[in-house]
Amino acid sequence: MLSAALAGVAAGAAPSLWHIALFAVGAVAMRGAGCTYNDLVDRDIDAQVARTRSRPLPSGQVTPKAAALFLAAQILIGLAVLLALPPFAILVGACSVLPVALYPFMKRITWWPQAMLGVCFGWGALMGWAAAFGRLDAAPLALHAAAFVWIIGYDTIYAHQDKEDDALVGVGSTALLFGARTRPIVTALYAAAALLIGVAIHLAGGGWLSYAGLAGFAAHCVWQIVRLDIADPALCLKLFKSNREAGALVFAGLALDAITRL
Repeated sequence: MLSAALAGVAAGAAPSLWHIALFAVGAVAMRGAGCTYNDLVDRDIDAQVARTRSRPLPSGQVTPKAAALFLAAQILIGLAVLLALPPFAILVGACSVLPVALYPFMKRITWWPQAMLGVCFGWGALMGWAAAFGRLDAAPLALHAAAFVWIIGYDTIYAHQDKEDDALVGVGSTALLFGARTRPIVTALYAAAALLIGVAIHLAGGGWLSYAGLAGFAAHCVWQIVRLDIADPALCLKLFKSNREAGALVFAGLALDAITRL
């Protein structure tokens, strides 16, 4: 949806409500599908982690067959949304399948599974622009880069909940890699995200409302860094979840900027 709002700014028109509705449904369906797929692949690992062993698959509440059927239903919804978009956007969306398929295995071979998550979850930064203009330009690529580093930052915070269990099980994460250096590294990642969002706004010809949304995002990121305590799992989860509000601030700024150009 951020990409659709950014496209609205560039076009000097209100973001397409049809595209926003499609992306909202698609985001719920495909993120849900990603989580289901990840849970299927990781069910044996999740059974060894205190926070995740009570999830439906590792606890035995749901069978792998039932989860696979649910995954298929989620994918069908996502496919229906994708096919409702223009041809170029369909192609861009289809290109996300490989990184999504690879993501659950990254923790087994690298310390950087959060980087692959950034590629996957940041893909939406390309879709709105592709649907609006039938091409990709520098602005959505900058927005994707912003999402990439932002997601690494906030998912590192999330991963600090499980670092002890991850170390025992033998899987990697940036939480384990960064360790005591998490605060300065996440600060740098968030700063890079804010800078890249600013670049995307500039390339799209955004006005002061877009930059006001960016300022709100940056302030929210500063609040997270100030509050961060990697030894407090409950706080890490709270800060992770608060990134919904951080993204909403950017979207609101972009959407208002686009609407006021009418």
